[in-house]
Amino acid sequence: MRWRVYLFISLALNFLLALGWSLSVRTGWLGGRRSAIAPATNAPGQILTNVVVRRQIFTWQEVESDDYPTYIANLRDISCPEQTIRDLIIADVNALYARKRATEIETPEQQWWRFEPDTNVVYLATAKSRELDQERRELLARLLGSGWESGDLVSLPRPSRPPIPLDGPVLGALPDDVKQRVEEMSLRTQERIQAYTEAQRQAGKPLDPMELAKLRQQTRVELASVLSPLQLEEFLLRYSQNAGALRTELGRLKFFDATPDEFRAVFRATDNFDQQLQMLRSATDPNSVAARRSLEEQRLAAIKDTLGPERFQQYQLLQDPAYRDAYAAAVQAGAPESALTLYEINQAAAQEMSRIRADTNLSAELRAIELKKAELEQLKAAAQAFGQELPPEPPMPPMPPMPPPAKVHVLSPGEGLNFLSRLYGVNPDALRAANPNLKFKPGDSVSVPINLLPPVPALPPQ
Repeated sequence: MRWRVYLFISLALNFLLALGWSLSVRTGWLGGRRSAIAPATNAPGQILTNVVVRRQIFTWQEVESDDYPTYIANLRDISCPEQTIRDLIIADVNALYARKRATEIETPEQQWWRFEPDTNVVYLATAKSRELDQERRELLARLLGSGWESGDLVSLPRPSRPPIPLDGPVLGALPDDVKQRVEEMSLRTQERIQAYTEAQRQAGKPLDPMELAKLRQQTRVELASVLSPLQLEEFLLRYSQNAGALRTELGRLKFFDATPDEFRAVFRATDNFDQQLQMLRSATDPNSVAARRSLEEQRLAAIKDTLGPERFQQYQLLQDPAYRDAYAAAVQAGAPESALTLYEINQAAAQEMSRIRADTNLSAELRAIELKKAELEQLKAAAQAFGQELPPEPPMPPMPPMPPPAKVHVLSPGEGLNFLSRLYGVNPDALRAANPNLKFKPGDSVSVPINLLPPVPALPPQ
């Protein structure tokens, strides 16, 4: 119950004024009383006794109590106005439950290693917040009556913008004055960035990443003056640009699922490199470009050392969208450990399909058949990787009919157009169309179109 500095000062002043007024009235009453009875008390030999009023020293320790009913009774005993009592109790209870919310509720902001909030955490935080608020209201109703909300400090100024959440085991336990200073520093940072952005806009100039990095670095220095190293790291993990960029980077990998310890370790390993890279982001001279490339390589090496070989391989593979697709399919099949095998199968199948599409010796029909075969082989290999039964083979497209071999007939003496027509069952017009330049004389080689109908027996040549 230590939150009440300004109200306590106001109450103390009111109490002292009331005490002064009481003394003045009492002194006046005594003076009047003394003058009224002076003739009777000036008798010879009678001694008057002077009345001395001694000022009581007021201390809050005499009024305060950890028990709210006792505290209220003490305030009433010193004739504290009911409105002031109500304001003090409401403010104290609100501060108590603000501390409870900051230390007892796990909010999504506290899970700084997650790219997307955990829906279970959101649900539980909402439910716990409602529970604490209901508990706060019931306590105030018991202490001040059901109409307590009508005097809920409505005359006090409220913040114009919501404060930055400082909750959780580390930041939630900060003293109120430290929280206030951190919020003021964060607000000043926003104002500095907004002022710089507006100045650049009015000047028609783009934002300089180096200047923005300097502004953020200034905030870090200010925060370090009021926060311990552990508290500062917690703040940076939640609200710094570098931690936000790292969350986005790992979140895009989708299935990496960094643990809190992994995220913290990677942040520690990359934060310094990221600060230096921000300073060089807009530089285009060869030395700066080379320095930036060197820093990026060192950053990647630091991530490798931090994660270890196996997790770093997963980190690198997940950079490839094709591997992410393979991992998603493996998870759906209930065999995430087969993701790498499926990825290699898919890669081999993609290469084979590219080869088939590039083969100019294949007709369109044969290309479609070969692609279907490659797809079937891919499905079989994937099923084996997942330990599943082989899927039924999809129906293959029908083979295109092969053209029949050409038939050439050399006319003998006595053979002519009509003879060939009857011999092969081909219409004479079809024979002429197939042999437009022939006279159909003995010795001519006649190309005979194939007729699928059975031939009519030819009459012997005349």
